[in-house]
Amino acid sequence: MTVFEPFEAFGDLGEIAERLASEDPSVRRLAVLDLVETSSEEAVPLLVRAVQDAAREVRQQAARALGEFDGIDVARALTGAILDPDADVARAAADSLAELRDPAAGDVLQPLATHSSAFVRAAIFRALKALQVDASLGPAITALGDNDSAVRVQAVGVIGYLKKTETLPSLIRATRDESREVRLAAVNALSFARSDMAAQAAAAALSDREWQVRAAAADAIGRIGQVSAATALAGSLTDSYWQVRQKAIQNLGRLRVRDAVGAIVTFLDDQLPSLRKDAAAALGDIADPRARSALTAHAGDEDPDVRKTVVWALGQIGED
Repeated sequence: MTVFEPFEAFGDLGEIAERLASEDPSVRRLAVLDLVETSSEEAVPLLVRAVQDAAREVRQQAARALGEFDGIDVARALTGAILDPDADVARAAADSLAELRDPAAGDVLQPLATHSSAFVRAAIFRALKALQVDASLGPAITALGDNDSAVRVQAVGVIGYLKKTETLPSLIRATRDESREVRLAAVNALSFARSDMAAQAAAAALSDREWQVRAAAADAIGRIGQVSAATALAGSLTDSYWQVRQKAIQNLGRLRVRDAVGAIVTFLDDQLPSLRKDAAAALGDIADPRARSALTAHAGDEDPDVRKTVVWALGQIGED
């Protein structure tokens, strides 16, 4: 027996199928594990039957195992398993649904997008996000009005992954959702748009009551790439949370905002080494000669990463 003969180690499909018929649930569960090890598409029908096993532990293992496979048959089995009365089985099915990549599975999933269970609706939109099928756009936009925030979060994910400019107004509305998680997802999703409208929406989110959303907004502005939001971004350099200040520094550098050089220079004296390093990196990205003297004065910073970044930044600016 060698490593190149997997069926000698795990048994052929016929032998595994016999174990799946055992009266002992533990034997059936181990047989499910062996089905995964075969990596054979012929294992799918056996897993489809196993996900309907009388024992919950077998159904749960089968639901997990189906995540290693793809296709419409897998999608059908998992949409059945997600309705399992056992919560652990349903959660395993939800996780495996998110692993689907065959766009044809979208037709199987979409009927459950309006299921009475919020858990099911959220899991379906989570799976549809990865499939990136245009037909899921309408249901996702409708789901932005769902009464469950977890569903709205996943619906935002579908819209963001599809990257359709016509959905921008819907995403912007979602940045004002009552749920922090929805607002956070929506702000992150804005990054696909390279428009002033998206940049201004992200700029507005810099005033969000939750620092996580403000930090995401600062990052989104940099990724959107519109300098029209630079003034608002610079204002976040005084945010009460260092994480937001850090994102503002990084993205002012990414946008090469020369007007922010003076404000960024002050962070070379910050007590946090990470902010000093990011300030030096941003000044290097901007490469404005006005920062040369301040960087030179900090070439002996006590932190080696800061010193290294200062040297790099001075190299970007060049000689006087």
